[in-house]
Amino acid sequence: MAFQTVFKRYEIKYMISLEQKSKVLDAMKPYMKLDKYGRTTIRNIYYDTDTYLLIRRSIEKPTYKEKLRVRSYGRAESDSTVFVELKKKYKHVVYKRRISLSETEAMGWLSGEGYPKKQTQISNEIDYFMDYYGTLHPTVFLSYEREAFYTNDGSDFRVTFDDNILCRQEELSLKSEVYGTSILPEGMVLMEIKCSGGIPLWMTRVLSKEHIYKISFSKYGTAYRKLIFPQTHTINEHNMLEVAINA
Repeated sequence: MAFQTVFKRYEIKYMISLEQKSKVLDAMKPYMKLDKYGRTTIRNIYYDTDTYLLIRRSIEKPTYKEKLRVRSYGRAESDSTVFVELKKKYKHVVYKRRISLSETEAMGWLSGEGYPKKQTQISNEIDYFMDYYGTLHPTVFLSYEREAFYTNDGSDFRVTFDDNILCRQEELSLKSEVYGTSILPEGMVLMEIKCSGGIPLWMTRVLSKEHIYKISFSKYGTAYRKLIFPQTHTINEHNMLEVAINA
């Protein structure tokens, strides 16, 4: 099966209630359909340095930022197709490049145990990225339930709804069950519009009518703030106390 490997688009995010989601879905009915996968559980493992350099830079909202992750659509087996994705954002435009591999080959490659059997321009870019940062390793498992919709007219306009967003720092495997710390406010859904151009008029109307406004939200960034930073902060304080005691 052929998979899209290169993406260039805007990704606009909104935090909405279940009631607002219902209103948006009603407005979408004449124009969009749920994709063939239906409601899907997406699993991600994010990679970062020992000091979480990538996500700390991202949180600072720079003009340019980048991240590396491996993703599966559903629980993976050793021979399941997963995606190694290099995602960059520059001046609000998202550039995503990905390569599809078996779970075994992807995880072996990212852990430094070998290279993909088929070398491509994208795999070379990911190799350069990993060499540049040097100490990349799995840091967070992040999962969520997604419903993705596409347009009837064949355009690249997409809408996704994510809920039950969970994160954890143990059992960092795409083969695992989903569990962890929730990072969404109770009863809320993360809606995302993905497009290369403008938003259709019918969508802007329902957004305006339902008072739905775009937000800045990063799943990994929120996981860092909620789960990782408090732990590293406590560890650093503990280490400083030990140094003071032993001085």
